[in-house]
Amino acid sequence: MNKYKNIAVELVNIIGRENIISATHCATRLRLQIKDRGLIDDEKIRNVDEVKGVFFNSGQYQVILGTGIVNKVYAEFMQAFNISEVSKDEMSRQGSSSLQAGIRHLSDVFVPIVPVLGATGLFLGLKGVLFNDTVLAWFGASTLALPASVTTLMTVLCDTAFAFLAAFICWSTFKKFGGTPIIGFLIGLMLVSPALPNAYSVAYGNAQPIYLFGFIPLVGYQGSILTALITGIIGAKLEKIFRRIMPNSMDLIFTPFLVILCAVAIALLVLGPLVHGFEHYAVMAIQQFLALPAGIGGLLIGFIYPIAVMTGMHHMFIMIETSLIAGTGFNPLITVCAMYGFANAAVCLAISLKSKNVAFKTAGISATVTQLLGVSEPALFGIVMQSGMRAIAVMLCSSALGGMVLSLLSIKANSYGLAVLLSPLMYLYDRYQFITYITVGVAVAVFAFICTLLLVRVDNKKR
Repeated sequence: MNKYKNIAVELVNIIGRENIISATHCATRLRLQIKDRGLIDDEKIRNVDEVKGVFFNSGQYQVILGTGIVNKVYAEFMQAFNISEVSKDEMSRQGSSSLQAGIRHLSDVFVPIVPVLGATGLFLGLKGVLFNDTVLAWFGASTLALPASVTTLMTVLCDTAFAFLAAFICWSTFKKFGGTPIIGFLIGLMLVSPALPNAYSVAYGNAQPIYLFGFIPLVGYQGSILTALITGIIGAKLEKIFRRIMPNSMDLIFTPFLVILCAVAIALLVLGPLVHGFEHYAVMAIQQFLALPAGIGGLLIGFIYPIAVMTGMHHMFIMIETSLIAGTGFNPLITVCAMYGFANAAVCLAISLKSKNVAFKTAGISATVTQLLGVSEPALFGIVMQSGMRAIAVMLCSSALGGMVLSLLSIKANSYGLAVLLSPLMYLYDRYQFITYITVGVAVAVFAFICTLLLVRVDNKKR
């Protein structure tokens, strides 16, 4: 047997073949739906080669193996044993509350959009560096001397994703809720059609809405996340209904026609005017919360976010961050949440270095590297949470303090999707933002590392 098959066989021998109902995996974890949690010896599982930790959450027994390894072990696992395979979504539904399932559905809509907005954020960062008079002065140039073609190209790179964000959201929503994605994409494009007054121009008083029937304002919905999301859900549901009742000979043309007509009419005439105002005030409320005196808003979010990760509720932050970026161009929320990654990595590393158990030390250092690259589960569940309340408290307090300081200093990213080592790229657009973010992040990591060395006891017998 090869190494990964050995691991799979050893895990099944400890858990019990008859104790496993179904299996799936994510980026770092083998996730098992089991019958009896009490039959599993966690210490034996931790002593299996390549296992970095275990935890039980939402009815699932999860074995942390790490990126790459989990895919190979899972492949051997499914090949060697006749175990029912389910999708990650299906298993999550089996063990999750309605709230958790709803938040996960929303997250699944926004996750495919993260790379697009993340890349756009980097373009904005590079624009802030390269289109800077101080930098251009080194080459004997200035922003006034830049050709129109160069500024136009940079505008295309930096503005397109946000201008057509509604189209991306409708496309992803249709895909998630069982509609035809290209229909969703067209509906989203119609919400931001150039024929409609631009939402940003209307907001700044540079354009006026077009009034239908004298009282229904028609504007584009650039940056309106909720309008696009709800329109996408309604459109996908309508498509399913029309597909069921439409005669086969008419389905190809008339189903898309009716879906587009109904969805766009609902969006422009009903949803848009109602939802857009709510969304505007919600974004303002989040900004004001983060701007509370003495950094209280950042302190609370910095403390709450790691707990949200532990409970699987952190997915809701993605939609809020998207709304902030679309509405304001900046994302102060990810800034305070990001301190969790610095704190978690530092606590994990300190615990690993304190341990005299070679296997535990190796797993901890590996988990630290993984956290630095943006995947937190091995460090959080495999090391920090296994080391007791003091380790968890140090991590939470460090994250909260970092969030408080960043709120006080008004630091905010211009995108999302990057963590720890890569996260400073979201602040390249401004020198003060870039330097301050790195300084605070390093300070949080140093503080968490020292506190862990001084306050946290490590059980050297623990795997």
